[in-house]
Amino acid sequence: LRLSDLIQERSRKNGTLDDSTAKIRSEVDALARRDNGSTQAERRKLAELEETAGTKKLTGPGLTVTLTDAPPNATPQIPGVPDPQPNDLVIHQQDLQAVVNALWQGGAEGIKVMDQRLISTSAVRCVGNTLILQGQVYSPPYKVTAVGDRDKLGAALAASPAIQNYRSYVDAYGLGWKVDQHDTVTLPGYSGTVDLHQAQPIG
Repeated sequence: LRLSDLIQERSRKNGTLDDSTAKIRSEVDALARRDNGSTQAERRKLAELEETAGTKKLTGPGLTVTLTDAPPNATPQIPGVPDPQPNDLVIHQQDLQAVVNALWQGGAEGIKVMDQRLISTSAVRCVGNTLILQGQVYSPPYKVTAVGDRDKLGAALAASPAIQNYRSYVDAYGLGWKVDQHDTVTLPGYSGTVDLHQAQPIG
């Protein structure tokens, strides 16, 4: 098997495990609420913490940013711009991270990348022109969706120097940039593990 095939197979398995984890977590949460004798105030506080942590669905107004690679045979679309190098035509990790950072800066209440909700420990990583997020692999076009005040989110995107740099490549070589507004959009709850893992010294 090729390495790419192994990565895709592992990604599918991770997706299945995430679905199973989310189902079991929901069952455990339901049992805990039934059996722990908590007060209404305690249950309300728990719900607020779950919303803040990103483990529950979130619905509200928002927007989606779509980033797309340029055509592989792209040529300069602006006079005087040099011919593109291969790296000029693909979405990079810093481009995705710039969008995520700007949306948080704009007051996003929650964000998902592709079909996965981000939490405080989520890391957006790219290898070549593929995105690896929480054990799953994605190819462009990449979609980043945020719930929040659409005007503030849009203003934060426009003000980001990193995004301004990316959009210069959009103009020069045809990289994709699209922003869709939503009156209502729903983000899934984070379904992976929330345990922190760290390396351990050998011996």
